[in-house]
Amino acid sequence: MSRRFVFGGSWLVAAPPGRVHAVLVDLEHYPDWWPQVRAVAKIDDDHARVLCRASLPYTLDLVLTAVERGPHLLETRLDGDLEGFVRWRIGPDAAGTRLVLEQEVVVTGRLMALAAYVTGRPLRWNHEQMMAGGLAGLRSRLAQASSSGE
Repeated sequence: MSRRFVFGGSWLVAAPPGRVHAVLVDLEHYPDWWPQVRAVAKIDDDHARVLCRASLPYTLDLVLTAVERGPHLLETRLDGDLEGFVRWRIGPDAAGTRLVLEQEVVVTGRLMALAAYVTGRPLRWNHEQMMAGGLAGLRSRLAQASSSGE
């Protein structure tokens, strides 16, 4: 039992693309600024185990594999409770940086797959909560870096 989800969106942040890229590529420090990313354990330079939990009472257990780390494109393959990819396109904007999200996943975790089979609405809502936390955290992290002169 599984279900496919496609997510997308665009974030604007008031920082130059290079600084935004540096924060996003530093996966080990996501728990410092993204509240829904509960833990990151580096496996090697290209792989990490990540635990995420937003509003639903379920922690996603994921293995992330770096596919692309270029200055304008970050792409990660996901395995575990979700299988698929997350892609961030990074570009300049009058406000600083525009991030465009593309994500396609199949829910594979048993409990999550059952919830996805019954209805995807709670899972989409949960994803929206996670992304809202990420955007707020990223903006805060970049503001802190800017005020400290990083």
